[in-house]
Amino acid sequence: MNERLWKILADSFPKLLEYGVKVTLPLTAVSFILALFIAVIVALIQYADVKVLRQICRFYIWIIRGTPLLVQLYLVFYGLPSAGIKLNAYTSAVLVFGFNEGAYMAETMRGALESVSVGQVEAGYCVRLNYLQIMIHVVLPQAFRTAFPALSNSLISMLKGTSMAATITVMEMFRQAQVINGRVYESLGLYSEVALIYLAFCTLLTWLQRRGEKKLASYGGTVK
Repeated sequence: MNERLWKILADSFPKLLEYGVKVTLPLTAVSFILALFIAVIVALIQYADVKVLRQICRFYIWIIRGTPLLVQLYLVFYGLPSAGIKLNAYTSAVLVFGFNEGAYMAETMRGALESVSVGQVEAGYCVRLNYLQIMIHVVLPQAFRTAFPALSNSLISMLKGTSMAATITVMEMFRQAQVINGRVYESLGLYSEVALIYLAFCTLLTWLQRRGEKKLASYGGTVK
């Protein structure tokens, strides 16, 4: 590796890391919180089997899972202004990532809810809890414990997927690498460097996932 490339990588690393910490990670966190909220609501509606709402939820999941994420980003950021709805790039990315991953996580949560024994719900009614209390205090805690590994994988996948926000001009870590490369023309070195930073972030999340699984297992869960 020549001296010029070493200097470029040394200069670019702090900038890439800064955008990773200040933009990529917050974008991931906010999008994941939105996705989790959507997933829980959609899963609860399906679990409750509210006929009309259940069909709406199935339609939402069908549309989202059947269209590419990149197309969804373009529709929201570049397409909606034609209908008079203008959103900035960051907001567009959060909404698209949240609704996209929410559809997949909703299926994870639905499966986790259905894995909770019906007897648990009946027991809740026996001690005079209402439906909402049973969901909050009995069903959801067990469902989250079951779904934790899959939800953690969704978070890691979303972190990597945020690089696609560069296509709608969000100045996140990968977009910053593109900007730097436009000046120095060292694609292999710069994109390898940004890949290693993503790998470091994902490795940290994977470590936290393992810690979380062990913690849940210590409470008598089935996660190992």
